[in-house]
Amino acid sequence: MEKMFNDLFTKYHHDLFNFLYYMVHNREQAEDLVQEVYIRVFKSSQQFKGECSQKTWLFAIARNVAIDCFRKQKGLKQRVLANFDLPQWEIKDCSPLPEEIINQKEKTLLMYHCLEQCSLDQKCVIILRFIQELSINETAQALGWKESKVKTTQHRAIKQLRMFMKEALKNEKVG
Repeated sequence: MEKMFNDLFTKYHHDLFNFLYYMVHNREQAEDLVQEVYIRVFKSSQQFKGECSQKTWLFAIARNVAIDCFRKQKGLKQRVLANFDLPQWEIKDCSPLPEEIINQKEKTLLMYHCLEQCSLDQKCVIILRFIQELSINETAQALGWKESKVKTTQHRAIKQLRMFMKEALKNEKVG
């Protein structure tokens, strides 16, 4: 039991913290939620049957802890993602111009803002797939879904995110 707990902590603590930080966008709250995840892991370790990887089991617990947190904060707006970075927006030049850096940061901030408008399921899929780099299968296991639902939600999330970004850019040019 103790060895499994230590292995989980050693292997996945950083990823777990990042996932929860992206979900709540608050360092202190993410730290509290990480502790809650480990408490639940400790209490339910006997229930782990090995039907999925420990990582997906851990992220499934983390997702449930985040959802519980959102439910407790019922009146507050759900926060997500301060540092979400898509590969097509990476600056490829080793010495970017200051204007390029500013443009990159603006696009990234716009994407963070637009991601906040997506549903909780869409946010979870985007975070698990693109930030935590889980496979479709691992994401499905972590969320307790079928792979087809993950694929559909991912497709819709990307489409929704693009629409929100185009709309925001259009409104920016008009305003």
